[in-house]
Amino acid sequence: MPGRRGGHTLPSSIGKVMIDRTLVTELVEKNIAETDMFIVDVEVNSSNVISIILDSDTAVSIDNCADINKFVCNSLESLCEDVFELTVYSAGLSEPLKLKRQYIKHIGEEVEVLRKSGEKRKGILRHIDDRCIEIEYAVREKEAGAKRKKTVQLNEQIDLDSIKSTKLVIKI
Repeated sequence: MPGRRGGHTLPSSIGKVMIDRTLVTELVEKNIAETDMFIVDVEVNSSNVISIILDSDTAVSIDNCADINKFVCNSLESLCEDVFELTVYSAGLSEPLKLKRQYIKHIGEEVEVLRKSGEKRKGILRHIDDRCIEIEYAVREKEAGAKRKKTVQLNEQIDLDSIKSTKLVIKI
């Protein structure tokens, strides 16, 4: 939703402020303080195109996004002279997990982890802490003396620093 100068003015001693990531983040945090929603990302480019990605422990509705869009837009119009474009949306299923809180929300679900080295691992997210995640995955192995391979469940810890992205596996 494009913003424009609003009818609200601040005392001349305060002046207008520049739009930046910190300002937008503070406005959103103020608006979602009493909810289970949280900010995944806020981007403000040099042309004042603002993108806000939200998630929650339950769900982010279209109405939630519209309300936050309206609040932030009205706030920026009263605080800033700059023209801006604002988009508020929820973290979709195809978006990579970025925050520990998102990983916690998806424990027990299948994820695909892409390491910075290029190696991929698909499995069930079992745990996350400040250092790593743990996933459980199945492999087919042939035991010594056995004629056939059998499926074995393995757990692997992956350091968060080595992860390029983690996405949910969407099953249809």
